[in-house]
Amino acid sequence: MDELSDVESGDEMIEDDSSAKAKGQGKDKASSKVYLPGQSLEEGEELVHDSSAYVMYHAAQTGAPCLSFDILKDTLGDNRTEFPMTASIVLGTQTEEGKQNFIILARMSNLLKVKSEEKEQEDSDDDDDSDDEVLDDEEPQLDTVMVQHPGTVNRLRVAPLCEHTLVATWSERGVVSVWECSNYVILLDSPRVGGASGKNLTGHKETPLFSFRGHKSEGYALDWSPTVAGRMASGDCQKNIFLWEPTPAGAWQVQDHPFSAHSKSVEDIQWSPNEASVFASCSVDQTIRVWDCRAAPSKACMLTTQAHSADVNVISWNRKEPLIVSGGDDGVIKVWDLRQFSKGQSAAVLQHHSSAITSVEWNPHDSSVFASAGEDDQVVQWDLGVEADEGVDRDCVPAEVPEQLLFIHQGQKEIKELHWHPQLLGVLLTTA
Repeated sequence: MDELSDVESGDEMIEDDSSAKAKGQGKDKASSKVYLPGQSLEEGEELVHDSSAYVMYHAAQTGAPCLSFDILKDTLGDNRTEFPMTASIVLGTQTEEGKQNFIILARMSNLLKVKSEEKEQEDSDDDDDSDDEVLDDEEPQLDTVMVQHPGTVNRLRVAPLCEHTLVATWSERGVVSVWECSNYVILLDSPRVGGASGKNLTGHKETPLFSFRGHKSEGYALDWSPTVAGRMASGDCQKNIFLWEPTPAGAWQVQDHPFSAHSKSVEDIQWSPNEASVFASCSVDQTIRVWDCRAAPSKACMLTTQAHSADVNVISWNRKEPLIVSGGDDGVIKVWDLRQFSKGQSAAVLQHHSSAITSVEWNPHDSSVFASAGEDDQVVQWDLGVEADEGVDRDCVPAEVPEQLLFIHQGQKEIKELHWHPQLLGVLLTTA
C-alpha cells in the first residue's frame, strides 16, 4: 500500500556502486539519479529503492496470487490523514489447480510513515524511550479471516450503500455469487484472528446468498451501482451483460435477456456515479459503450465509440466530472469527455506504459488525478491539471515523459489491480 508523495520521481534510483562502497553504507546522494523505465544501466550502476519518495509504504503477502480486491470501508471516519493508519480490504485468490481458493478479509493496522534517513540514524544513536519512539518501533499488524470460495476469483467487488457487508465474486467456473460477510468483519475486530486457529487455516465454509449461472462463460466485468442499493451488472467473455436487481426477500432478480451489443468479451463495467440507470462497458471489440438500463436490452446502448486500437481492458468513471478514463492492450490511456463522447475524439491521450494497461482508477478526492497499472510492472500517478510551466527546467526530463506524469512505482510483478482508499487521503493500494 502506498501513500504517494507529490514528486516527479520513481521509487528507484540509479546508484554508482563504487561510490556506495566508498561510503560504506547507504546512498551517496551526489552520485544518485532518478531512474526512468526504459533507461539502460551503465557498468557499475544498480537500482536501489528510494524510500524518501513515499510518505507511507507497506507490503503484505496473501499466500496465493490475488487477481482482484476491493476496499472495505470502516467506521473510523473519512478523510483521514493521521498516522498510524488502518485499512481493511477484501481480496480473492488464484491458487494452483486442485487447491482451495478463498475470499480473504484483511485488516492492516499500525501503518506508519516511512522514516527518513535522519530519523533512522537518530533512532540508532538515541535510546530515548518516549511514547513516540515506542510507537515508531511497533510493527504493522495484519489480521485476516478466510472464507472458502469455489474456483479462482476473477474479480471481486464490495457493495456500497448496503447495511450488510455484501461481496460479489466472478468465479473462473462461470458463476457470479453474492456473499454475506458481515460476521467475518466482526471477527476482524477480535484480537489475533489471522491464522491463529486451525479453522482459519482451512477457511470458513459459507453458502452464497445468491448465485447466478446464466452466463455462458466465465468473465471479469463486475460492478455495483453507487446510487441504487443492491443493483449490479456482470459481463462475460461471450459479450453478454446481465443486470441484477435486488428483491424484498434479500435475493436478486437477474434480467432474462442480456445487453449484448458488444461483439466480443466484456472486460470492465462502471456505473455512473450520479445517473442511476446509466453504466459504461468496455470490450475486446475495442469499443466503449454507454447504456441506459431503463430501455430494452436491444435498444439500451445509447453511445458507442471506437476507443483503442486493441482490446479495451479497463475503465473508470470520474465521480465529480463527466469523464471516463480507459486503458487498453495498446498501452495507451485515454480520457473521454462524455459531453463529446459521440464524436469519437478523446479529450486526452497519455502514452508512457510500454505494455497493456491492467487497471485505472480516478482519485475520489481529486477529480484531476488518477492512477494506472500495466503489464510493464509500473504503477503511475497522473494529474490532468498539470500543464507545462515555462519557468521550470525540464532539460533533465526525457521529452517522451508526459508532463501529467507525477509518480512511478515499481518493484511489483504482474500488477493486476489498484484502488484508491476512499477514507485515507492519498493512499493507493495495489495487488500483483
